[in-house]
Amino acid sequence: MLTFTNRTAVVTGAGRGIGKAIAETLARNGVTVICVSKSADSCGATAAAITAAGGKAKARAVDVADGAAVAQAAAELLGEFPTIDILVNNAGITRDGLLFRMSDADWNDVLTTNLTSCFHWTKHLARPMTRARWGRIVNITSVSGIMGNAGQANYSAAKAGMIGLTKSLAREFASRSVTVNAVAPGFIKTDMTTDFVNKPEASAKILEVVPLKRFGEASDVATLTAYLCSDQAGYVTGQVFNIDGGMAM
Repeated sequence: MLTFTNRTAVVTGAGRGIGKAIAETLARNGVTVICVSKSADSCGATAAAITAAGGKAKARAVDVADGAAVAQAAAELLGEFPTIDILVNNAGITRDGLLFRMSDADWNDVLTTNLTSCFHWTKHLARPMTRARWGRIVNITSVSGIMGNAGQANYSAAKAGMIGLTKSLAREFASRSVTVNAVAPGFIKTDMTTDFVNKPEASAKILEVVPLKRFGEASDVATLTAYLCSDQAGYVTGQVFNIDGGMAM
């Protein structure tokens, strides 16, 4: 059994998919979860579902690509809660395209939303963790950041950057008992992957490179993330955990 002692978590991108599964899993373990997404409706729906199931959650609509908005939200949350003990940086977007066709906006939007947002959230929420000498930060990266992927130069670069950020911050925060880890999903069934998961030819081609020959579930990512956020994971830091069916062995 995982244990969490009066912990409060911020989960970005919690309105759907992997972020929603992580928020719900933490809440089932007794964590108070602040569900963050750009859409008030989506994070509100996740928080409402958690509350209806007997958990504790609040919704917070924040554009994670807006550094000033993140700073304001973090300050308000730290004023409302004694501590934010857990931060899961999960929010992300894709703007796929071959490099020669990729616009500056497509590059910048993906880097800002996926990578720079982690910098802002961590900068504003980690200091109280270091003072309390307890904290958990988990960055949801991707196997694309490890292997690269044609047509995803922006996304792969952002996710690789998250890995570098994870390893650097793990070293910075270790003396204060704040752990920083990354989880790298492969092909997970979410609404972001619906286009190819539901197409037999496309899915068959993808599964050729997945040794387990199936797509993962959001719950697979959420279960490992919950462990990394728990009391039991205090001696795990600076690591990248692939959840990809063996694709990036």
